[in-house]
Amino acid sequence: MTPPNPRSEPIDPKDRPARLTVGVVGAGRVGPALAASLQLAGHRPVAVSGVSDSSVRRAATMLPDVPLVTPAEVLARADLVLLTVPDDVLPGLVEGFVETGSIRPGQLLVHTSGRFGTKVLDPALRAGALPLALHPAMTFTGTPVDVQRLAGCSFGVTAPEELRLAAEALVIEMGGEPEWIAEENRALYHAALALGANHLVTLVAEAMELLRDAGVAAPDRMLGPLLGAALDNALRSGDAALTGPVARGDAGTVAAHVSELRKHAPQTVAGYLAMARATADRALAHGLLKPELAEDLLGVLATGSEETR
Repeated sequence: MTPPNPRSEPIDPKDRPARLTVGVVGAGRVGPALAASLQLAGHRPVAVSGVSDSSVRRAATMLPDVPLVTPAEVLARADLVLLTVPDDVLPGLVEGFVETGSIRPGQLLVHTSGRFGTKVLDPALRAGALPLALHPAMTFTGTPVDVQRLAGCSFGVTAPEELRLAAEALVIEMGGEPEWIAEENRALYHAALALGANHLVTLVAEAMELLRDAGVAAPDRMLGPLLGAALDNALRSGDAALTGPVARGDAGTVAAHVSELRKHAPQTVAGYLAMARATADRALAHGLLKPELAEDLLGVLATGSEETR
């Protein structure tokens, strides 16, 4: 069954979740922001758990007056529990809650992992919990600005059929838009986001370092308009937005790049070559890179790879 599109078919009030007490297990960057968003929608944060000093400070900033308690106490106090812990921690955490009898029948248990769907919550489901996977496709800072960024943010949602309307309503109440992801596609979905966002940060950070080495005083000011335009073009036009020496087949320029990177930033060579090869493949496939120019270019990239080994 295809759920209604929130942009064209608003949630009926009778399908909205009742006002809920909300708890957060793991006061990292994500949990407090989601709880604060739910608070703006009328729900009531009642408990949060956090261990590190930064987690404690973050909880105090984002959720003032909400008591800091143990994870088991969070489950005891809340109707809706946000499990906002690292992916690798989540399965063991859920099993631990089940083994200690911390889960109450009818309790909404929501995790925010991109990797997992609701199967990871199966032990809790058998204990009577209502499982939801709500992953915001957003990067978080751990500051109040995150609540504003949730407006219009897509959420990767996986839920049992009978909970789909509730999942959709919660996402919309946080200002987001639900995007339904099948259980078997969660890892692929998350890999796509990591490729686009996490690797982008690495690429931008490396580009800024190289510009500083080249004598640019304000690399952020130089890159901002360029990268903003490139991102906009890519989102609008896909591979048709490819430009630069690789897409043009300018083998001499690429060879010069590789040579300079070996001298000044050898740690970036492997990444440059990998991205250049991927760009060349896409440019060739879409007719942007002329086959007669591709041979020399691919030769430069192959030689560079051999020298990197």
